[in-house]
Amino acid sequence: MELNLAGRTALVTGSTQGIGAAIVLGLARAGARVGVNGRDARRVEEAVGRARAEAPQADLVAVTADVGTEEGAARALEALPEVDILVNNLGIFGARPALEISDDEWRRYFEINVLAAVRLTRLYLPGMTDRGFGRVQYIASDSAVAIPAEMIHYGMSKTALLAVSRGFAKAAAGTGVTVNSVIAGPTHTGGVEEFVYELVDRDLPWGEAQRAFMREYRPQSLLQRLIEPEEIANLVVYLSSEQASATTGGAVRVDGGYVDSILP
Repeated sequence: MELNLAGRTALVTGSTQGIGAAIVLGLARAGARVGVNGRDARRVEEAVGRARAEAPQADLVAVTADVGTEEGAARALEALPEVDILVNNLGIFGARPALEISDDEWRRYFEINVLAAVRLTRLYLPGMTDRGFGRVQYIASDSAVAIPAEMIHYGMSKTALLAVSRGFAKAAAGTGVTVNSVIAGPTHTGGVEEFVYELVDRDLPWGEAQRAFMREYRPQSLLQRLIEPEEIANLVVYLSSEQASATTGGAVRVDGGYVDSILP
């Protein structure tokens, strides 16, 4: 199967590192023009440089904007007025005992993990429907279905994305635009390494720490290892393609079998 995204423009939010950076590279390699997004101009330019080093043919646009705010979303729209593929990857996470999560932290998780994606969808979806093609994706998590006791505020935000995705898919019905969420399982990123070491012995080598984390905190994973960001990106690239034209309104899993269900 050849996934050719030539002529398409994509925006990947929160894409200077981790899953977002892998998605940028995957889309660029498939031929798309891709907006690399982050709040810090230096980090955005560094991410663009790393992607071009791995894919010299990549057509990349630096989109320096805090899309967790209305002003930042407007700057992203100015940098990329027309987007065919919107990947709402921006998100924050962290462990916190349930009874210690403040009102402000609940609001912060909702505004960054959910409302930022809703706002960008409102900005870009009308253009997609007018042109008769579009792909909107929300990077969700196994935590949307199996709420982790150590970060229920994060789980709440990812559950909300599943509802948002399904709702906007209905709003785009019959237009040639598909809207899906991607349920990513426990993934190996720099941020997750730090998170793992918050929960297991910091003196353990990374290989042992990862296995201890999966054994104690994610024992239901059938993969029995952390997923690599490129594995998440592969699904995103497919969902962005013409070949995925009949997949919409779905919560598509790339979770290593973490969620113990036949359906999401």
